[in-house]
Amino acid sequence: MKSGIPFLVAVIVANGSACAQESRATQSVSVGQDVLAAAASITRADYLRKISVIAHDSMGGRDTPSPGLDATAEWVASEFALLGLKPGGDDGSYIQRYAIEVVRPDLISSSAEVSGGGALRFGRDLISPLGAEEGDFEGEVVVLSGSGEISPDLVADIAGKHVIVVSMPRGLDRDGRRFATDLRGSGALSVIVATDRPDSEWERGVRNISRRTSVRVGFNGARGGGISLEVRDRAIEPILAAHGVDLRAARGRRDAAVMEVRGLTLLLSPRLEILDRQLAPNVVGILEGSDPELKDEYVAFSAHIDHIGTGAPNAEGDTISNGADDDASGTTAILEIAEAYASLETKPRRSMIFLLVSGEEKGLWGSKYFVENPPVPIGQVVADLNADMIGRNWTDTIVAIGKEHSDLGETLNAVNRAHPELGMTAIDDLWPEERFYFRSDHYNFAKMGVPILFFFNGTHGDYHGRDDEVDRIDTDKAARISKLIFYLGYEVANRVERPQWNPESFRQIVSDR
Repeated sequence: MKSGIPFLVAVIVANGSACAQESRATQSVSVGQDVLAAAASITRADYLRKISVIAHDSMGGRDTPSPGLDATAEWVASEFALLGLKPGGDDGSYIQRYAIEVVRPDLISSSAEVSGGGALRFGRDLISPLGAEEGDFEGEVVVLSGSGEISPDLVADIAGKHVIVVSMPRGLDRDGRRFATDLRGSGALSVIVATDRPDSEWERGVRNISRRTSVRVGFNGARGGGISLEVRDRAIEPILAAHGVDLRAARGRRDAAVMEVRGLTLLLSPRLEILDRQLAPNVVGILEGSDPELKDEYVAFSAHIDHIGTGAPNAEGDTISNGADDDASGTTAILEIAEAYASLETKPRRSMIFLLVSGEEKGLWGSKYFVENPPVPIGQVVADLNADMIGRNWTDTIVAIGKEHSDLGETLNAVNRAHPELGMTAIDDLWPEERFYFRSDHYNFAKMGVPILFFFNGTHGDYHGRDDEVDRIDTDKAARISKLIFYLGYEVANRVERPQWNPESFRQIVSDR
């Protein structure tokens, strides 16, 4: 991800200052009668009509993937078409589809070539116990002794290389997995843990790996984060010895140290068998801006159309989790906002992307695929305003998570003050310990360097339950929140300056990942 940070965003962050942020945030947020009229088109009645379609039993709880989810996506696409939005999906449509594949390791097709003509065999010598991986990973080999903290000096020595860890002979147990994750996060091409586990344990591990299935999403070749494996001592020890490294001696060292293995390179080529393949939808509509220059920049509005599907019947026999609040409420808000903007005779200066993603409940699948395969360069997306679960709890309050990370927070405060008629107060994150910032679709935008705000009213007793129904949604409140996001988006779309990260937040969330 680091290498994918948009240059323009990085320059803006580097040149920003707290004073500049404050001055931009306090600029006029007054709007004309046409904008007020557009906001007034967001009504409780229209909101209720739309959410009643999305959270209807006929959609079957909108699991990813499912026929009900596809039906929901097609209905949203039809709404975008009625508004005259430009399609932002595949092949001139509003639907962007990504692959969901059920896979398992293919030990026969996988290979590991050692420089000089040697080879390691998957299953016999190597296994990948952390799940399915595929790709070609070629690079030099180093040996890492010890298992303590990885210093900056060591990071430089392991980046882009296969790291053979000799200090954990029991393999990738819980501690080993955490250590391997840290090494991969530090840039290791692969982490290969040398183990002396007995034959019976090794053979049981091979059988488990051969049967294990997993899901991969939007797959495009090798994973950027590298691969973790185990290798048997008996297989790797003679290879290391031939290049002047004594595995036993290295294992006896307590200090963390990197030993160069001169002349040794390794090409790892794990392969997978595809057992099942389906497609899941995102829905993308674009409204072109009015400014000849700024229309090539975009404000994104996002929510997720999926929920958790069906399950065992409750006491009333209901099997469908309709997800009215999670997240038909946010989806409906984006539809209402899109309709309001489409009604404007003079469009905002910047263009707008209206994005309804799937797979949020499974791991932010759809939004991850979108930011990696956007219809416009991701560096031209200046902000993402994400709505998830805005229909319950307080009548006069919306939590805006992420306010502290960019000047969008101050802009929101100014817009909020300018529209007291909404009777809505946007407040900071009430639950930082829950890490909601990292748990909805905006996070994938943030990781790509896009400033975000996440509009969220918290969980409740019906969260992921059968009683998250339309009749429990405060549609009046949700409509007022939709208007607030509309006004905020209009302000962001019309300012000359792009939203700017707070430099420390940019470092923590984007540049140091």
